[in-house]
Amino acid sequence: MELAEEITIAAPLEKVYEGLNDIAILKACIPGCEELDWTSENEMEAKVTLKIGPVKAKFGGKVTLDTTNAPTGFSLAGAGDGGLAGFAKGGADVELIGDGDSTLLKYVAKAEPGGKIAQLGGRLITSTARKLSKMFFIKFEKIMSGEESLPEEDDAGETAPSDPVSA
Repeated sequence: MELAEEITIAAPLEKVYEGLNDIAILKACIPGCEELDWTSENEMEAKVTLKIGPVKAKFGGKVTLDTTNAPTGFSLAGAGDGGLAGFAKGGADVELIGDGDSTLLKYVAKAEPGGKIAQLGGRLITSTARKLSKMFFIKFEKIMSGEESLPEEDDAGETAPSDPVSA
């Protein structure tokens, strides 16, 4: 499966590139992300809970970044294991084109599911992947443009409720 998309972000190229390498921003934007940590200069580990059709699973995985073309582009490759639900592996090529105070972000992503989730059917997996990537980039664009702020974390590293009065 391959997805290609582009989005214009109301922020300069350098700020967008920094945002794509900021753990707090990425964690806030990745749907279902519970944990995200750098393990080395170019590697991250993540724990994400996703529902794909009738299958809900917690995936643990690693992502490796290739920043050879930074800051105008980079590639990432990753693999995640969801236990009995199956696994997924894939990658993406990201291109950033600066235009003053805005940046055009283009990406092409490929994913290969395996196990139980692969049996759900290509259309369901593709539509879920499109929905999740759209959710990520809408949230990313809102944070980068200043329309939305990052959730605050308490001393234990947990995300604090946005309205402490109603919590």
